[in-house]
Amino acid sequence: MDKFNSTSVLGTPLERCSVDPITGFYRDGCCNTGHSDRGMHTVCAVMTEAFLAFSLEKGNDLSTPLPQFGFRGLLPGDQWCLCASRWVEAYRAGVAPQVKLSATHEETLAVVDLEVLKQYAVDGD
Repeated sequence: MDKFNSTSVLGTPLERCSVDPITGFYRDGCCNTGHSDRGMHTVCAVMTEAFLAFSLEKGNDLSTPLPQFGFRGLLPGDQWCLCASRWVEAYRAGVAPQVKLSATHEETLAVVDLEVLKQYAVDGD
């Protein structure tokens, strides 16, 4: 099986990140990961204007709609499964978006400490 266990960074069952827009490497609404997910799309992040601009600067345009792929483009407030390394890069640049811990996959802890993620937790997480 390709998918790893669906456990959050909190040690609880992984919650859904978003279905509108649909997110996740497997497009299942969750930040699941597995051997074929080389980008480790495991961080359930809440988009901000600052992060979307940062991502565009880094060559990953998440804002422009691509209707041919059913992608409306992300807006501030949307939740999206980010690559863990991109979240860390944004953190170091001072533009890291908030994180929904209960929907962030435990594999994220291989690249960022839980205490750092907790500083960016959305309310209720």
